[in-house]
Amino acid sequence: MRLIGVVLAFAAALLVQPAQAQTWPAKPVRIIVSLAAGGTPDIICRLLADRLSVALGQQVVIENRPGGGNIVGAQVAAHAAPDGYTLFFATAAALVTNPFTYKTLPYDPLKDFVPVSMIAKGPFFILANPSVPAKNLREIMAFDKANPSALAFATDGPRNLSGILAAWLNKLGGGSILQVPYATMPQGVQDVLAGRVQLIVLAVPSAAQHIASGALRPIATSSAERLANYPQVPTIAETFAGVEFIGWFILAAPAGTPDEVVTRLNGEMDRILKNPQISGKLADLGFFTTGADTPDAVRAYVRAQYDLWGRLSRDIGLQPE
Repeated sequence: MRLIGVVLAFAAALLVQPAQAQTWPAKPVRIIVSLAAGGTPDIICRLLADRLSVALGQQVVIENRPGGGNIVGAQVAAHAAPDGYTLFFATAAALVTNPFTYKTLPYDPLKDFVPVSMIAKGPFFILANPSVPAKNLREIMAFDKANPSALAFATDGPRNLSGILAAWLNKLGGGSILQVPYATMPQGVQDVLAGRVQLIVLAVPSAAQHIASGALRPIATSSAERLANYPQVPTIAETFAGVEFIGWFILAAPAGTPDEVVTRLNGEMDRILKNPQISGKLADLGFFTTGADTPDAVRAYVRAQYDLWGRLSRDIGLQPE
């Protein structure tokens, strides 16, 4: 009788998940954003949440949990109940950068989340003050070697994306371009515009107005291919083969979230992202999408990015703190 009871309990457990998935969502769904309200990630998430609310027939609410370099929000999402009612708007920093910049994390970026969908990817521009005579990345590196200490990069710190890219370029090109870290990048932009610092790394939306006005010269883009709106700007990969350095967002859920819920969300997100109005608005913000992709493909992408950041960190000697 005890054995029969165990078998029946196991069978009941197998039936619970599909039953739950069939009734999901029966209440509002929250998406945790690990950055403050008003920033680009928050704007993108709210844009998608409005469409997802309509698709699911339930309100999708945004919960901003900024702090600790994405750690606060990631921890909350990782430890939430895996019932489909908590999702995570995951940044590249939260999943693949933090593991190599912090000695310990209160979450495991690979084990604590299940990918739901790709959202969008965003490249960066390397920009120069027009007073710099070099016109492309190869000339920048040659100028640096011929004129030591003449160039400096305005970055948001050596452990953040722009600082890491600047360090990687020095490693790849054998350069010694100084980094000038800024607490806020708008101040860095002002110093580059004034010529007090010569180079800067900016996302497309932040760079666009300065490129259009001629105030800053685009040297290279960090995408794998040239951008459609900036066909004249070469990629870093045209100088250093195989280099791609982009920001990205995915939608994730706590590990253990029912497969049926993940599948439903993936399909809805794919339809939303492929809507020309949505993809157009994302492009205006400097991010590009080809749809949600499959959960397995997103998982493979995140794993590949994780491995890339591991190699990159070793190459530039980045030590976790």
